[in-house]
Amino acid sequence: MKLTSLRIISKDIQSAVAFYEQITGIAATWYTEDFAELSGNSITIAIGSTRTMQMFLEDLTDFAGSKSTIIEFMVKNVDEEYEKIKSKVSRIIQKPTTMPWGNRSLLFCDPESNMINFFTPVSEEAVKKFS
Repeated sequence: MKLTSLRIISKDIQSAVAFYEQITGIAATWYTEDFAELSGNSITIAIGSTRTMQMFLEDLTDFAGSKSTIIEFMVKNVDEEYEKIKSKVSRIIQKPTTMPWGNRSLLFCDPESNMINFFTPVSEEAVKKFS
């Protein structure tokens, strides 16, 4: 089994796609007005409008972000990324902080209130884990 993508459902797909293009530096490929993908070297972020959910089940369109899932991106330097995005993000949950397990972490929300973590391994053990 291979995890290939993460799909985010958005009430405002234009805003969501623009947000993820800004924070990842990846240009989206639009397939329809209701579906776009940002493909990186390890995973694809798919973004669909709430209308796409009606294809699966009627009335499955009441979303308010996830408080139990964090979308994580490993970055070269979390402090530099924080400086780039802090004026573009409406909600920073945690400024860059070194966590007990050895990652330096920045936690913030996307426009749909999904939590995002940018992290950089900094301890010897964490660096080894991601090498």
